[in-house]
Amino acid sequence: MTTLRIGLLGTGPWARGVHAPALAAHPGVELTGIWGRRAEAAAALAQAHDSRPYGTPEELFADCDALAFALPPTVQGPLAVRAADVGRHLLLDKPVATSVPEARALAEATERAGVASVVFFTARFGREEGAWIAAQAALGGWFTAHADWLSPVFSDGATSPYAHSPWRRDKGALWDLGPHALSVLLPVLGDAESVTAARGPADTVLLTMRHSSGAASSATVGLTAPPAAAGVGVTLRGAAGVTALPHRQHGPEAAYHHAVDALLAAVGSGLPNACDVHFGLRVTEILAAAEQTLTPLMPLPS
Repeated sequence: MTTLRIGLLGTGPWARGVHAPALAAHPGVELTGIWGRRAEAAAALAQAHDSRPYGTPEELFADCDALAFALPPTVQGPLAVRAADVGRHLLLDKPVATSVPEARALAEATERAGVASVVFFTARFGREEGAWIAAQAALGGWFTAHADWLSPVFSDGATSPYAHSPWRRDKGALWDLGPHALSVLLPVLGDAESVTAARGPADTVLLTMRHSSGAASSATVGLTAPPAAAGVGVTLRGAAGVTALPHRQHGPEAAYHHAVDALLAAVGSGLPNACDVHFGLRVTEILAAAEQTLTPLMPLPS
């Protein structure tokens, strides 16, 4: 296979700004077509990238080798199962699902069909961030870690295109930004053996974890941070000293290009990628366990 025929499902801001342009520009890919829940949006996005709109997901499945998803997780999961069932490889967005049964059903569907899968975790596929994560995982000896993933999407006066995302308003930062933090912490510190979560302001959540390496970590995630306080940071402390996740030098489109590379490699080799649907399932399991520990804020006695 010299060129992978990929169809895109989704027409929102992430699809318009990242998925569609990256797929259209990738030399190893043919952007076969686009399906969206709004036909007019699919037509406009397809025209912008010299592709064609499709009326149903199944029609798009029939003309593709693989499907790229830019959809809410509750929509992505069932459609991805249908795509896997007809033998299509999957380039998924995070989280793969917001319930463990849906994520497990998707993982089982890829196993039955023997298809390749990659989940797009932006930091894992960023050039600088990915190299740093791999280097720290190889080094080992980490004692503690802390991650901040704070965004002003829902803060007063925010103009983010994601401010009107129903699933983000419903599920909050735990499910939108939590996967990013886990995608960095887990490969460096090992699987989470235990997790707890505490509520902060608005949708902000503080996660604490113990990892299989024995290290402890924490992560603060929020979509309602004041703009002046927003940002991403990960700090590791261990025998080698202190190190921090490098700042991204390129936009998410470059990282998505590398995720497409990873899918092409998995399809060509038959070997699973570290960020496949099974890793996506594990992230969902950890977040679901954390969500179970959340309780309403209780004021302390004065």
